Amino acid sequence: MMVTGFAVAFVACGGKKAVDTEKMKADSIAKADSIAKVEAEAAAVKMKADSAAKADSVAKAASEKAPAKKK
Repeated sequence: MMVTGFAVAFVACGGKKAVDTEKMKADSIAKADSIAKVEAEAAAVKMKADSAAKADSVAKAASEKAPAKKK
């Protein structure tokens, strides 16, 4: 009778570990996806800011090289 009880307890505990492992794996994948999404959004914002800064630099350089208009 005790052997049967230990067997049931062992099987019951072992099954939960497999479920926990799958849940941890799914959570890990979800976390990695979230991190990738945030990194992609950050890269897009940085690219937009860099583009605006470059456009400002080009405009400033062009205005410095342009001769002053005479009236």
